[in-house]
Amino acid sequence: MVTRADIGVIGGSGFYSLLDDAEEIELSTPYGSPSDVVTVGRIGARSVAFIPRHGRNHRFPPHRIPYRANLWALRSLGVRQVLAPSAVGSLRAEYGPGTLVIPDQLVDRTSGRVQTYYDTDGAVHVSFADPYCPSGRAVAVRSARAGAWETVDGGTLVVIEGPRFSTRAESQWFASNGWSIVGMTGHPEAILARELALCYTSLSLVTDHDAGVESGQGVTHDEVLKFFAQNVARMRTLVTETVQALPEERGCPCPTALHGIDRPFELP
Repeated sequence: MVTRADIGVIGGSGFYSLLDDAEEIELSTPYGSPSDVVTVGRIGARSVAFIPRHGRNHRFPPHRIPYRANLWALRSLGVRQVLAPSAVGSLRAEYGPGTLVIPDQLVDRTSGRVQTYYDTDGAVHVSFADPYCPSGRAVAVRSARAGAWETVDGGTLVVIEGPRFSTRAESQWFASNGWSIVGMTGHPEAILARELALCYTSLSLVTDHDAGVESGQGVTHDEVLKFFAQNVARMRTLVTETVQALPEERGCPCPTALHGIDRPFELP
């Protein structure tokens, strides 16, 4: 059995079948329990840990996901690179359902979510100008294009608090700022990964046009889940290919994100 992993996947329950030689591990962290047990196994020669972001039966809404526990649990298993597939809404008419966006920027429009590990002893300021791993992004783009995805290399993901969808005015405002896609779970995942010196790459599948992009009644929860379910097998293939193509040795800036910073505790 595999009990350590160097790659983590945070996604929906449809990704359970990703792993061979899989074992479920219950973990506790200083930040509580992760969303669910962590499944550790293999994809080809790579060791991988999987956490269902919302837990089994989708029991955690976006604003209640134990983000800190999830990322801490992955690092404690040895994970250093994280892939984060998710469903998003499009803010651009040309990015229709089925488009895969690999964003390179993020805008935080959440409120009330704890988004740091360093909130008790002194101020720790971690660089976040470029939220995503450049190496992971490049690998994901190549894997997606090899798999004949309609792929967008770059763009801005705006993360909203949820669990409600955007109003039409909000959606139009997001689009007017030049932002590309909108979701509910990409933050604080990305900054927590950075604070743990992890590589983090978002694989954002467009399931709908957000409320202000096209006319109509706006997106519904059932429509999002139905579209993502129709594409989950293809997304599993993309994650599998990306995992196997990730570099074994990290040459990106992510491992040095905390260099020169006086931290109040040691990382797992």
